[in-house]
Amino acid sequence: MELINLIPSFGGLAYTILAFVLALLIIVFVHEYGHYIVGRWSGIHAEVFSLGFGPVIWSRADKRGTRWQIAALPLGGYVKFMGDANAASAGHVDDLGGMTQEQMRATMHGAPLWARTATVAAGPIFNFILSIAIFAGVFLASGVATDAPTVGTVKTMPGITAGLEPGDRIVSLGGRETPDFPAFLDAAAALPPVATAQYLVDRGGQTVEVTDSHPLPPLVETVQPDSAAQEAGVQAGDIVTAVNGQPVTTFSQLRELVGASDGTPLKLSLLREGQPVELDLQPRRVDLPLPEGGFETRWLIGLTGAMYFEPETRVPGVIESIGLGASQSWDIATTSLSGLWHMVTGAISSCNLRGPIGIAETSGAAASAGITSFIWFIAMLSTAVGMMNLFPVPVLDGGHLVFYAYEAVTGKPPTAKALRVLMTVGLAAILTLMVFALTNDIFCP
Repeated sequence: MELINLIPSFGGLAYTILAFVLALLIIVFVHEYGHYIVGRWSGIHAEVFSLGFGPVIWSRADKRGTRWQIAALPLGGYVKFMGDANAASAGHVDDLGGMTQEQMRATMHGAPLWARTATVAAGPIFNFILSIAIFAGVFLASGVATDAPTVGTVKTMPGITAGLEPGDRIVSLGGRETPDFPAFLDAAAALPPVATAQYLVDRGGQTVEVTDSHPLPPLVETVQPDSAAQEAGVQAGDIVTAVNGQPVTTFSQLRELVGASDGTPLKLSLLREGQPVELDLQPRRVDLPLPEGGFETRWLIGLTGAMYFEPETRVPGVIESIGLGASQSWDIATTSLSGLWHMVTGAISSCNLRGPIGIAETSGAAASAGITSFIWFIAMLSTAVGMMNLFPVPVLDGGHLVFYAYEAVTGKPPTAKALRVLMTVGLAAILTLMVFALTNDIFCP
């Protein structure tokens, strides 16, 4: 195969690169601004605030003497504080000879321990704040389902005469009481795989029995970025009618048939705006996190199913939205850490670790799926960047915090020689990990 065949069309490639760079610049700016602003509040002078590395393509100095610049390689950024030997804040207080006490106080390495700790920790913390703010904003804008399962809007399913109406409060489903949404979903999962189901609803104070579509039909709600389904051309709103000619009436049937495929190619029969569509795709092996911890390996195509009706929603308060956003960020962080641990122990494939190419592809796919999907992706990536920077590896923020913890316990920082050795080891470790991740991007399916 010629190399050119591995490269997408220029338009698609340019869109992917643009989405990746935009997402990265937002996250890097927030991270570095956290370092900058807390350092400034702590009395540490920033000499350079840079978005990107390499040759400078734009710069200006502000009234405080900080040079703000944009560099040619938009794959990161840095804040160089007074007294830093380089962009990684390498250096030692012993290297600050010839400075007055006032000048030393304005450097990173001559500042009090509390100021250095706050300045370094601020970068990851600002990343988490960005994630929580985005998630909270999405919840505020889209709302959350009411506690009781209540019908908002009803969707159209082929061959089904709608019986549910907006405002119906679902009292029971298939003979099982549904006092809240978890109970409703449990009842839906227990239904037989048939096209219709029996609902008992409270409609304007009267109890009405309704026959309508199965609450979890094979209706596509979202197509995950960089998935087999997206690559094949499946779209949100499609209705899956058959897999390899076998009729499908519920989303659980679709999931079971895909899971049982063992990775063999599948032919999906769809209805798209009432018109039949046939698509071929091949499921991919994916390691999925389990609610109780750990992972399981399954064959997936990258679809999530929609309910037959949109639930009635309410607008959460600001405090509740922030709590939901924090919970979402926490789930992403803990799942990511669990995934890394399972990769290290060999419990799941190391191909789950993706590098810049994989992240760029995902960012482009998220942008293609719409602004909400792209913003959600930025929030997820910001959480990952904040978490990664807290790893106790020299060069990263977490490594600096370990040095400061050592200083807090012993009363003195590590020696300049020890810092140079540790920073070199840390840089080598990060570069090795980056090469490994890039290799995964190229060779992993």
